[in-house]
Amino acid sequence: MSSSAAAGHTDSDAAQLAALGYTAEFKRDMSPWANFSLGFTYLSPVVAVYTMFAFGLATAGPPMIWSLVIAGVGQLLVALVFSEVVAQFPVAGGLYPWARRLWGRRYAWMTGWIYLAALFATIAGVVSGGGAYAAVLFGVDDSVDTVVLCSLAILAVATTINYLGTRVLAIAAIVGFTAELLGALAVGVWLIATGRHHGLGILFDTFGAGDGADYTVAFASAALVGIYNYYGFEACGDVAEEVRDPGRMIPKAMRRTIYIGGAAATFVALALVLAVTDIPAVISGENPDPVTGVLESAFGSAGAKAILAIVLLSFLSCAMSLQAAAGRLAYSYGRDDMIVGSRWLRKFSQTRGVPPYALLFGGAFVPALIVLASRFVDVTRVVTFAALGIYLSFQMVVLAALRARLKGWQPSGKYRLGKWGLPVNFAALAYGVVAILTMTWPRTPNAPWYDDYVVLLSGAVVVGVGLLYMAVHPSYGRSDAPYDDAIPKSASRADGKRPERSEKPEPSGA
Repeated sequence: MSSSAAAGHTDSDAAQLAALGYTAEFKRDMSPWANFSLGFTYLSPVVAVYTMFAFGLATAGPPMIWSLVIAGVGQLLVALVFSEVVAQFPVAGGLYPWARRLWGRRYAWMTGWIYLAALFATIAGVVSGGGAYAAVLFGVDDSVDTVVLCSLAILAVATTINYLGTRVLAIAAIVGFTAELLGALAVGVWLIATGRHHGLGILFDTFGAGDGADYTVAFASAALVGIYNYYGFEACGDVAEEVRDPGRMIPKAMRRTIYIGGAAATFVALALVLAVTDIPAVISGENPDPVTGVLESAFGSAGAKAILAIVLLSFLSCAMSLQAAAGRLAYSYGRDDMIVGSRWLRKFSQTRGVPPYALLFGGAFVPALIVLASRFVDVTRVVTFAALGIYLSFQMVVLAALRARLKGWQPSGKYRLGKWGLPVNFAALAYGVVAILTMTWPRTPNAPWYDDYVVLLSGAVVVGVGLLYMAVHPSYGRSDAPYDDAIPKSASRADGKRPERSEKPEPSGA
């Protein structure tokens, strides 16, 4: 792109942002491929598959791989809905500002709150997983203290990359994407070429998984492999104010994230399944870590270390992208004066081109507290909320888009589904509801009730705390930033004035 064309895009992007009620502060230094890479590294097929593979194979056998295909199609529907929304409202922060324009302030506050809490938990979970791999890679004792220190080190590196600005973040995202994709392809090809022990027919062989009960239940449990894999594409929209021509480029990046990330994840899972020597041993629990065994058998000790280095880089890239999303979301809250501490969260460093306090709070401080808490208590219950929170906040935006369509919203961005908009929106909502039910239904009837319902309970706690905050300190009532403008007003309001609302602004000291 020529400098004059780039300048023209920058001017039109700033004008569009001004029309949406905001002043451009971020530098539009993120290329389309860097934007896609950010979504890909957030989705991180290597992290998802290596983390969930043993669970999926033990629960449902090789057919668990089909959950990756099913979830990929479902999340593609969600991505298409998001694409229409971000094309019309390319504002930093993603889900929160989208829900704000589609529905209103209170609904948007809760959507963003759930998503932010999920990001906290996800960042903590990712760096903790990376910390365990780092301990193995460097040959140190994998005690709790060591893993915590390694986790905090990964968090610190990711924070530094984010703090250096959009251009550095973009370069790091591309490096992370390239290393992860090439590593996944290299490992997959080598395993299929030299370490394969089965034919493709085993993808339809359960090997007795499910303890002889209804296999549908076992497959639904293993479907978490697919459900946990397909989110991250929304990060492309979280940085909408850092991309030129975002209404056209971000929808493309979101779809590429699903296509390429899903294909990579499925390929890695396929290669691992075909390379596991004794699948019944995994199902019985005799072999709880088939991934390490497969890598050491195929690559030897030194080769396995190299693979672990790529896996560790994938964890770092994933944490970095998650932090970027959390920082932009916190900044978006602060800019709209929607939460305690807004005057700090909205501060912007013109030198670095980032909101420093929002980044440190959303991407580093709270996740670090969760990681440190793992030194003293089992924080698994906190981390288990992560996927549920992300899916729940996704579906709140999908529901808001569906409501807006039924009230007359006609997407006007550069990406539109046209006549397919309504059926795709309905299908995306249906998929999301099924996915949420799959995550929350009890799986361990012999466990204490609070362990059996831990995902549902953690979600209820987050929502309950959010409702309590909204009742005690209704910050959203003070916010005068634009909201619910996606829905056309009646002809009687054609003069451009907003109708009277029951939500009255609170005094500034509330």
